[in-house]
Amino acid sequence: MTFDHIYQYNFPTTIRFGAGAIKELPAYLRQNGLKRPLIVTDSTIAVLPFFKTIVSDLRIHGIAVEVFSDIHKNPVKSDVYKGTEVWDDTARDSVIGIGGGAALDVARAIVLRVNHREDLFKYDDLIGGDVYVTNEVPHFITVPTTSGTGSEVGRSAIIADDETHQKKILFSPKLMAKIVFADPALTMDLPSFITAATGMDALTHNMEAFLAKNPHPLCDGIALEGISLIKDALEPATNRPDIESRSKMLMASMMGAIAFQKGLGVVHSLAHPLSSLLDTHHGLANAVNLPYGMEFNIEGFEDKFRRIARTLELKEENGKAVVEYLFNLNTKINIPHHLGDIGVKSEHIETLADLAFADFAHPNNPKPVSRADFKHLYLTAL
Repeated sequence: MTFDHIYQYNFPTTIRFGAGAIKELPAYLRQNGLKRPLIVTDSTIAVLPFFKTIVSDLRIHGIAVEVFSDIHKNPVKSDVYKGTEVWDDTARDSVIGIGGGAALDVARAIVLRVNHREDLFKYDDLIGGDVYVTNEVPHFITVPTTSGTGSEVGRSAIIADDETHQKKILFSPKLMAKIVFADPALTMDLPSFITAATGMDALTHNMEAFLAKNPHPLCDGIALEGISLIKDALEPATNRPDIESRSKMLMASMMGAIAFQKGLGVVHSLAHPLSSLLDTHHGLANAVNLPYGMEFNIEGFEDKFRRIARTLELKEENGKAVVEYLFNLNTKINIPHHLGDIGVKSEHIETLADLAFADFAHPNNPKPVSRADFKHLYLTAL
């Protein structure tokens, strides 16, 4: 792959990939007769120069843009309802999600809600709610600005209950974007902390997908290649960013999201409660927990860890070397090794263990995880 060219991939949806791809957005909208998009983003991105340039370029081309950015960094149901009110009040014809996982999850949930007006959590996939996603949905476009969740190529949105903080999954093949404009140049100005945290999120997705218990050889291959790209790119993307490292990270992020249709695991169940209870950045929560979760999974799955170690080109091809690599990588990109360093206190552990055990991710872990296991993992990481 060269990094001065725009490529098109059609997997799982149409992806325009390369520096400058975002410049194709106005023409795409006009070609599809879309003149009144609702852009969903977050309050941080909404004030950045590159975002203002995107909006200005659309307006110059006669596109009447409305921006909604009033969302939490860990999205909740009320964010989706507020965004849908903006859709109703301003007569939009399409949705463009621009941002990281939070913005794209809210955008996708608004896409669902436009023509599905019962309680949002009726459509929770964990209780079979996907069968109620029967109506048409608006034209949906995604533009990632971080290399982490890979939500731009996904079919689901994770939205939390405002009161209980429990996360729900809204899922349907209808919620996949019609097209993704994946422009690594949009990630060039990300602060190093966000680059590091989102990059470790992408690594967690690829590693957990590879280990997940459901058989899916296609996803296994994608996950290993994603791990390989991150091995080469995350540290330079964080500390010495250039378009090559940013391109590799953006591709690896999408690969992780494609791979984790196979499932996730213990690390995400450790991380989700930190976000819902303590408002911890999701990528940071995954990053700190990843070495501990991987260590938990080694026994019984030595062959899988041998393949991960080989992909990482480690001298010792075993699980212990993988865990050591993860701690070392966190050090190189300035991620702390302990939960106590990111605001977790001993009095949080019991509640965190309850939430983790109730989480949707760990049933796909390669081995069962009990509440006692979660408590032990939190205490070890504390």
